Amino acid sequence: MSLLQRADPAISSRSPGRRWLPFVGTTLAAAAAVGTVATLDPNRPGHYPTCPFLFVTGLWCPGCGTMRAVHDLAHLDLAGALARNPLTVVLVPVLVYAWVAWGARLAGRDLPRVSRVPAAVIWGFLVVVVTYAVLRNVPGWTWLSPA
Repeated sequence: MSLLQRADPAISSRSPGRRWLPFVGTTLAAAAAVGTVATLDPNRPGHYPTCPFLFVTGLWCPGCGTMRAVHDLAHLDLAGALARNPLTVVLVPVLVYAWVAWGARLAGRDLPRVSRVPAAVIWGFLVVVVTYAVLRNVPGWTWLSPA
């Protein structure tokens, strides 16, 4: 029995092929989402609904501009992505690392789990997101707005 199977009973109870299904499904869904956003420009009206938080409050939420940032990243426009949502640009490498680590663990490598992040890091991330949401709505701080 591999170290991976001893560490995670949910993985050890699945057949070798079936344990890859969530990873493959998530990969295909993410590729389809990024492909759609890369193809259908979110800067053009009519393709996507407006942010519900922005619609109701008139304020930018921490996620406002994320689709446009992903569109810019898909077209290798880092400056445009940073202008739309810098927090998204910072978090994309974290998500990519989590995805790679997940696949590596499924392949039998012993890597740290993103789900085992200390509580202080999670609370720190929450503070960053809330602070970012507040700062991007401060009058005169248009450099943080996705417009």
